[in-house]
Amino acid sequence: MTSTSPVEKAGGATATYVDQRIGSNKFLARNLGKVFPDHWSFMLGEIALYSFIVVLLTGVFLTLFFKPSMVEVVYDGSYVPLKGIKMSEAYASSLDISFDIRGGLLLRQMHHWSALIFVAAMAGYSLPDDLLSGTGLQIARGIMQAAPIVGTWMAFLLFGGEFPGTDFISRLYGVHILLIPGLILALVTVHLMLVWTQKHTQFPGPGRTNDNVVGYPLLPVYMAKAGGFFFIVFGIVAFVGGLVTINPIWLFGPFTPDQVSAGSQPDWYIGFLDGALRMMPNWETVIFGWTISWNIMVPAMILPGILFTVLALYPFIEAWVTGDKGEHNLLDRPRNAPTRTGFGMMAITFYALLWIGGANDIIAVAFDLSINAITWFLRVAIFVIPPIVFWITRRTCLGLQRKDQEKLLHGYESGRVLRLPHGEFVEVHQPLSVKDLAVISSKTEHVPLPAPEKADADGVRNKHYKLQMRRHKLSSFFYKESYVRPTDEEIEAGQHHVAHDAELEAPLHAYEDADQINRAHGGVLHHPGMAETNAEQESQH
Repeated sequence: MTSTSPVEKAGGATATYVDQRIGSNKFLARNLGKVFPDHWSFMLGEIALYSFIVVLLTGVFLTLFFKPSMVEVVYDGSYVPLKGIKMSEAYASSLDISFDIRGGLLLRQMHHWSALIFVAAMAGYSLPDDLLSGTGLQIARGIMQAAPIVGTWMAFLLFGGEFPGTDFISRLYGVHILLIPGLILALVTVHLMLVWTQKHTQFPGPGRTNDNVVGYPLLPVYMAKAGGFFFIVFGIVAFVGGLVTINPIWLFGPFTPDQVSAGSQPDWYIGFLDGALRMMPNWETVIFGWTISWNIMVPAMILPGILFTVLALYPFIEAWVTGDKGEHNLLDRPRNAPTRTGFGMMAITFYALLWIGGANDIIAVAFDLSINAITWFLRVAIFVIPPIVFWITRRTCLGLQRKDQEKLLHGYESGRVLRLPHGEFVEVHQPLSVKDLAVISSKTEHVPLPAPEKADADGVRNKHYKLQMRRHKLSSFFYKESYVRPTDEEIEAGQHHVAHDAELEAPLHAYEDADQINRAHGGVLHHPGMAETNAEQESQH
């Protein structure tokens, strides 16, 4: 007989009660066994999610003490160097959180570090109203004012009049604690719903196709791993927040419009924008009495607009160019999509050069270089280096494709040379493992779109000929240079041949496995039956 505890009885009764009203058992039975793929790269998304949770938790604490007001007060807190200094109430409350609220500095630094980890959570940068964040606001105001005709009115609307105004922090605070977190939370929810209802993407491997998912069930394996990983992320953020100082606002002092923080640098995620501003020449144009500040508008408005628009539209652009509308749940290896990989590396290089430009002054001081020379080098490199990186990446991917083709047909090169009984020397190749064979043979073949006809069989002119021809050329650019994957029969024959070569080496391995080392005579290698002493060796002759 089995007995159940009162807790188990209460839990069972509660589950039955809930199931009778909302049918929860069927839902849980169907979803708790959902399979999640297992790969180290999937933890990056979890880090972003858990960092956002840390941002929310620490933000709730900070909201209880922060005062989003630009009313001027005289500081009388614990930080002696600023006692008696006039400052905004927002900055004073930030100092109080840092020095007078128990655990306040730790929570504020955890909030900042987790926001840096979760890149999208960047809107609260200017809330403390210190000199560094105020300098950032000056840059933001300049970017808005660069918009033709409406720029000045945009700045007036945001700051409530002349900069810095009296309403900006309270407006930003509402956006920071309500609008931005709400939007992010909604997008995260939609993303998780899509991940839940659609198949997961997974890396190629044995038994993995576009129609299945190989991994671990949600309960208990994945839930235990995810829960443990959340506490790891939380612990690391707390550890870094407790030991590594970030944004020491008490050193910057309160913001005053006529001062600029020395050595101010943007946070890493906005460094590319600052680099673009520093690299852009000082071009301005006056049209009908209106000044167009190209030196601000191009790098700070037009360039980011183009970058993020292309980033959002690229999947649809590639699908249109290549004609590939299929469902893909099995990830492509970078080498098997050389053009896409080349574009990705070109974009990363472009971003990295802009990011370097954002620290041109620091680089100049650290390496004793001319800041003008660095700026001019970057102005040229931004147009020259990314295309070169694209070409190198594309050729590298094609070379790796060719290497994979050789592995499928000839196996791995072992580096061992074997002499056959009739005297021929051959290099021994090893057959691929099941995993390697599945990964390499997962390459999907794509054929460029055919060239269109100018007219059909009846002589009717093709109205879309130019567009279709352009699409054909782009498709050829994507797919023409690619090594064709061997057929399954060719792969099987090649691996069978490699296995046969490995069998020729088997007797040699058996002979080597029989070797024994005789420690009594200097560790000399001996084989069974060999003479073990000089006397025995001489007697055999």
